[in-house]
Amino acid sequence: DDTAGGLVTPIDYGDVCVNIDNAWFADKGITAPATLADLAKPEYQDLLVVEDPATSSPGLAFLLATIAEYGDAWPDYWTSLRANGVKVAASWTEAYTGQFTAGGGNGPRPLVVSYATSPPAEIVYAADPKPTSPSTSAMTSGCYRQVEYAGVLKGAANPAGARQVVDWLLSAPVQADVPLSMFVFPAREGTPLPEVFTKFAAEVPLPLQLDPAVVAANLPAWLAAWGEVMGR
Repeated sequence: DDTAGGLVTPIDYGDVCVNIDNAWFADKGITAPATLADLAKPEYQDLLVVEDPATSSPGLAFLLATIAEYGDAWPDYWTSLRANGVKVAASWTEAYTGQFTAGGGNGPRPLVVSYATSPPAEIVYAADPKPTSPSTSAMTSGCYRQVEYAGVLKGAANPAGARQVVDWLLSAPVQADVPLSMFVFPAREGTPLPEVFTKFAAEVPLPLQLDPAVVAANLPAWLAAWGEVMGR
């Protein structure tokens, strides 16, 4: 149970994955990475940008993915990423729009930590005439499921009104608006998805997750250990 015993309600979810600039790899004649282990290989040196897990939620999700994948050996994995030239950005915006080759800012890196649902955004926000398919894709292995919740604060001045807000967030109209306003999936089952999502949002068959209680108990130590490995 990841709802704190029913105290919070899921509103939306998304899978944090490495995104790939398909055109860059095709132009270079290099096969794109398919797994977390691939990212530490020499052929992908200086190609990956990630977000700082201390300042970015997708950055934190990627760190948790590596912990879920490698267990106690996760610092060794990050040591190999650092040796392979991984760049750490402070935020998703800095990473995606500033460093990613397909992020609109002419960045130098064709691999970025983003979402499985980022490729549809490349079409929605493209200038007319819009492309028929995105130039990016998501690596569907090594992704971490990120769920966003809403709840009523203990001691809230207006708990009845707060509950109405939570109910509104779960209403059919709001949930239907989630995909194209937040580029994540709605939590309400049966919510229709826009065609750009059904066509181009990557399906992650086995997203990684950790027990929230384990994360809460260990996160400060994990962030400190990550900082030591990365020299931050």
